[in-house]
Amino acid sequence: MKTRIILIITLAIFFCPKGFAQAPGGFFGIEYLPTFAKFDVKNVSGGVYKTTAVLGTGFGAQLGFNVTNHFGLQGEVLYSAIAQKFNDEENIEHRVELSYLNVPLLIALNTNVSVPVNLNVVIGPQIGINTGSKIEGEGSGGIDTFQAVLAVKPADLGFAYGAGLDFNLSKALALGIGFRGVYGLIDISDQSKSITTDQYYLLDRSHVKTYSGYVGLKFKW
Repeated sequence: MKTRIILIITLAIFFCPKGFAQAPGGFFGIEYLPTFAKFDVKNVSGGVYKTTAVLGTGFGAQLGFNVTNHFGLQGEVLYSAIAQKFNDEENIEHRVELSYLNVPLLIALNTNVSVPVNLNVVIGPQIGINTGSKIEGEGSGGIDTFQAVLAVKPADLGFAYGAGLDFNLSKALALGIGFRGVYGLIDISDQSKSITTDQYYLLDRSHVKTYSGYVGLKFKW
C-alpha cells in the first residue's frame, strides 16, 4: 500500500498542471548560420547542370518560450543569402545567387533546459520571402542564340528541422551550437512572365534545400 501511495504522488507531481507554473520561461536569441544550398539549375535543352556548392551566410533573431523543461515553442526571423556555381557547355562559370527572409515556426524538444548542457531537436514549417536574385558571369548559357532568364517566385514554403546543444553559461544566458536544415516544399521557379524565343528559364521545377551550422546566444528570463 505504501508503495502505491508513493507511486501515485510521484505521478501526480509529474503530470500536475502546476508544473507549467514552474516553467523556465521565455528567451530572446541572436544567431549566425553559415549555409550551403542545393537547387536545380537547367540548361537550354532541359537537362540539369552539375552545380558546385557555395558557402552562403545567414543571421537573425529568435523569440521563444519553454513551456516545460522538455518542450518549447520558438519563432525566428532569418536573412539568408545562398548561391551555387555551374559551368555551361563552353566551360564558362556562372554563379546563381538567391536571398530570402525566412520565418521558421518551430516546436523544440529538449532533454532539460535547466541543466548545464541541453540537447534539443526542432521541427516545423518555414515561410520564405524572396528578397533578391541574380546571375554573376551571366552569358549565353553555352549556346550563342539563347539567354538564361532567372525568375523566382516571391515566396517559398519549407520544412525546417535541426538539432543542437545549449550551454547554460548562467541563469540568464546560454550559448547554442548545432545544425539546421530546410527542405523546400514548393517549386520556386516563376514561369508566369513571357520570354522571347531566344530565352529560356534557368530554374524549372526547382526546390531549395539548405544545410546550415549555427552559433548563437540566448538571453533568458
